[in-house]
Amino acid sequence: MSQPVLPSTSGTAWHSLPAKEALSKIESAETGLTAEEAARRLKDVGPNVIQRAKGDSAFKLLFRQINDPLIYVLLASAALAMIMGEAIDGSVVLAVVVLNTAIGFVQELRAGKAIEALAGMVPQSATVVRGGQRSVIPAADVVPGDVVVLEAGDKVPADARLISVKNLRVDESALTGESVPSDKHVDAVPEDAGVGDRKDLAFGGTLVTSGTATAVVFATGGATELGRISSMLHEATEIETPLTRSMAKVGRVLTIAIVAVALVIVGVALLRGYPPVDAMLAGISLAVAAIPEGLPAIITISLAIGVQRMARRRAVIRKLPAVETLGSTGVICSDKTGTLTRNEMTVRALWTPAGTPRAGASAQGGAGETIEVTGVGYAPAGELRRDGAPVGEASEPVRALLRAGLLCNDARMKRDGDACGIEGDPTEGALVVAAQKLGVDVEATRREYPRIDAVPFSSELQLMATLHEAPGGERVIFMKGAPEVVLGRAAIGEAERAQVIAEVERMAAQGMRLLAVASRAQGRDAASLDEAHLAEGFELLGLEGMIDPPRPEAIDAIKACHDAGITVKMITGDHLATARAIGEQLGLVREGGRAMNGTEIARLSDEELRAAAASTNVFARVAPEHKLRLVRALQADGKVVAMTGDGVNDAPALKQANIGVAMGITGTAVSKESADVVLTDDNFASIRAAVEEGRRVYDNLVKALAFVLPTNLGEALILLVAVMTFPIVGGAPLMPITAVQILWVNLVATVALSLPLAFEAMEKDVMGRPPRDPSEPILSRFVLVRTAIVAVLMTAGAIGLFLYEYFTEVRGGVVSEVAYREAQTAAVTTVVLFQIFYVLNCRSLRDSMLKIGLFSNPWIYVGIGALLALQLCFVYAPFMHTLFGSAPLSLGAWINSTLVALTILPVMSVERWWRLRKARRAAAEAQPADAGVRRVAGATAGH
Repeated sequence: MSQPVLPSTSGTAWHSLPAKEALSKIESAETGLTAEEAARRLKDVGPNVIQRAKGDSAFKLLFRQINDPLIYVLLASAALAMIMGEAIDGSVVLAVVVLNTAIGFVQELRAGKAIEALAGMVPQSATVVRGGQRSVIPAADVVPGDVVVLEAGDKVPADARLISVKNLRVDESALTGESVPSDKHVDAVPEDAGVGDRKDLAFGGTLVTSGTATAVVFATGGATELGRISSMLHEATEIETPLTRSMAKVGRVLTIAIVAVALVIVGVALLRGYPPVDAMLAGISLAVAAIPEGLPAIITISLAIGVQRMARRRAVIRKLPAVETLGSTGVICSDKTGTLTRNEMTVRALWTPAGTPRAGASAQGGAGETIEVTGVGYAPAGELRRDGAPVGEASEPVRALLRAGLLCNDARMKRDGDACGIEGDPTEGALVVAAQKLGVDVEATRREYPRIDAVPFSSELQLMATLHEAPGGERVIFMKGAPEVVLGRAAIGEAERAQVIAEVERMAAQGMRLLAVASRAQGRDAASLDEAHLAEGFELLGLEGMIDPPRPEAIDAIKACHDAGITVKMITGDHLATARAIGEQLGLVREGGRAMNGTEIARLSDEELRAAAASTNVFARVAPEHKLRLVRALQADGKVVAMTGDGVNDAPALKQANIGVAMGITGTAVSKESADVVLTDDNFASIRAAVEEGRRVYDNLVKALAFVLPTNLGEALILLVAVMTFPIVGGAPLMPITAVQILWVNLVATVALSLPLAFEAMEKDVMGRPPRDPSEPILSRFVLVRTAIVAVLMTAGAIGLFLYEYFTEVRGGVVSEVAYREAQTAAVTTVVLFQIFYVLNCRSLRDSMLKIGLFSNPWIYVGIGALLALQLCFVYAPFMHTLFGSAPLSLGAWINSTLVALTILPVMSVERWWRLRKARRAAAEAQPADAGVRRVAGATAGH
């Protein structure tokens, strides 16, 4: 909910106004507001807090978990079991409902914490100037027009226009995604400048890393950038997962089908002369048979197993359905810094105006030369290359450039075992690392050139300079800074200046951040340094071009994603040239390819953005609302979108995406609470691994579904055939299997065999096929056909064996009731053995068990062993006879049940052969343009 703002400030582009005009417009002054005026404004606009919208009540959240067709079916199943006197079985079904409800309830309850974490970014207190006097007040009391004082370590209390600045740098990474602190100044910027380019503003919730400033507040509470993001978080909608949608459809279909068939069977039973009670029991038995009571538990446990696997691969799942959704992801929108890149600023090129001359270049001035620097990130090894060939040792001009960059520097290298890091500014750290990589002894050089004095970097000067004593006793100034600033102080001709500028433009076009380095002798008596010493007469030593290099594993992971039909898009707050250069290195865009910035996105309509989002893979200088619009545009195009991010600015898009992926190391609390997945290593390669595991989970869920549903349909058909055709003996209908025996099969046998399928090895082609269509039903044609074939075979085998055993026993003189119980036990045992042999066929939906490996999943044999032990108990334990109406079987009956159940193996072999033959024929007729399409056609044959 947005806070009201002062009428005179509404819609004002404060960054485009001069500081004095900003003060005037908000009716304030450098001496601040009076206490009375501040109190009046506080009453008008309200406190400087991020308001949290009232969430759903606990009861509403709980009802949302229960309000699902499949849950209603399960509750009906439990009620029916209770009615039939089977309290234990009814309790098991209820326990499944309670577990699923509790998981969903806790997940939704935690979702509101993103807003709480956002509100926590606003500081508790602020230093303001009121009536010309400084005072510390609660940050909630800051109002538009207040003049705030900012110092290193302060959190900015509200959005403010800078009035005076001294070396101010602000960490805005949470808002803009920029990994390097932003240098601030007081000069107005163009009205269309993005948030990251508004250098004359300080935003609420950001952190002052160095320097001091005063600023006039123009927005508080919900009117700030943080407040806008809070509003977008409320507006972002949680997207239903493909699995949730599919299971909801399954629940609806089952509900309608079960009720309809149960009513039909009751009617048929009454027409055949069943007593009303028996007719109702027949309908209840069919309902119990058709309900897959164990399915929710199977899904929950399968997803939980996927969670454990992903955690081992550095992806922590916060919301269980996200496991499967990852497998159907079609687009991954990734942040750049630290995710696709190493977050280690690295010097990649050196340019010197004088080096080892090449043809057409003079030793001094002239075109100069550019030398590449190899070695990734903070790694200590590296070498120089010219046109791809090793240069050998650095020339003296190159060493002079590296030495100056090292000495005019406050950063330090640190080591932790084999790991290297930087203390200080990342840009300065890159210069230190470059010098060390190329053979400069960092500590020895600093001892040889002791520092005497320094002019620290400032946003006004755009440079830093240090005074040193050289080994011969001479004093020398080293300077580094923005190329245009250093060039303005260099003793260089116009022709050479033009050549340097051309080189700056060429390197900047490659996405590099550039520093120019210069030096000047200062005589032996110089004892101090100030701005007056930096005006002119410097010798330009060269340029150092640096970039945050891509992670090698990210390049491989992106290629794997492309092979899997997943589009990867980079969305960053960095500059367009840098983003495009990194995109080219990552394989996201061809050289000179299309990239868009936030300003362009803002100008597009929703329809135009859909087309642009589909055709563009690199987006730079984006604001939070741009990220949110991009995600929505891709979703409107039918894509399942995964979005990565680590800042507050990413939170709305993380929440809106089908899968929000937050960074565990650099991520803010807001981004983590908004996400479904948290990466513990902030590495894009871990996203690829998570997608791979998600596809594995879905494959195994389909295997479990293909295994479970034929049993339920088969049991229902057994009862249907019995009610329609079996005789009524002694006034009671003859039934091959009772409702309580059906519960035994559904809750014990089915679960014991389906759960091991969750541990099945990954299919070989899992990352060689396109993403699953999110609209594709989980009950695909393949699953339905397989279900019908297996159910009919199981029905015929169980009914046939029941009739054979019953009439054989009766003709042999066995008491009818005993024969009845033995025949039912034989039918149940046949169904159980059918399941055991059928589960071996479900281990892969494409290949035979021999091809995937007999022992690649030992848990399947653990499940079979456990089920056989339980079935022996069912058959021979006296207490089980009492509970389930079972009876002991002879060896002959076991052999008969086994032989009947074995018929599933040749039938499934023929079915698999026919299906794959049909798929290959379809692929051949389609004559795809490339091998990749043929591979995809083959890969989808099993689905």
